[in-house]
Amino acid sequence: MPPLARFTIHDLADTIDARAAAGGEASYTRKLLDKGAEHCAKKLGEEAVETVIAAVENDRHQLIAESADLVFHLLVLLKSRGVTLAEVEAALAERTQMSGLQEKASRKSS
Repeated sequence: MPPLARFTIHDLADTIDARAAAGGEASYTRKLLDKGAEHCAKKLGEEAVETVIAAVENDRHQLIAESADLVFHLLVLLKSRGVTLAEVEAALAERTQMSGLQEKASRKSS
């Protein structure tokens, strides 16, 4: 069996964009978006809790699965609010210009 091609977060964002544009009853992504950003945020929260539980219980398989759900739901929420992955990446790039402790301290003062 040939190795799987590397699937990236950009591939996932592109898939979400395509499914959002296509619409239809068969698209879970479209159904989430049609319910609005508040619903998408609640789903993200549910997935975050499930991810934390899997981590606390030291369930590697479940942690991987829940993490995948968490990333998916984060990207759907961003889509629902018109925020692009490139914008999030730019914020991360800006933050990496200093140590994490320095960056966190700078947010408290602003």
